[in-house]
Amino acid sequence: MNYEYITNGVCSKKINFSIDENGLVHDVSFLGGCNGNLKAIGKLVEGMPAEKVVKILEGNTCGMRNTSCADQLSKALKERM
Repeated sequence: MNYEYITNGVCSKKINFSIDENGLVHDVSFLGGCNGNLKAIGKLVEGMPAEKVVKILEGNTCGMRNTSCADQLSKALKERM
């Protein structure tokens, strides 16, 4: 199933992704933000279990912010698991 998550507190504005019937993450893409780094995150998590992605990325911060695009992805996945 395909999902859209509106981010909060980061440069990217939106995250699109899907989670299949086995709980695996696919097709992660970010709108805005650091293009190269965010494409890399999408490639790295492709086909991983959503629970594992959350455990790895949850709590990651960016600069002085208390969140990051990676942390926002973990929040998006938690909402849909």
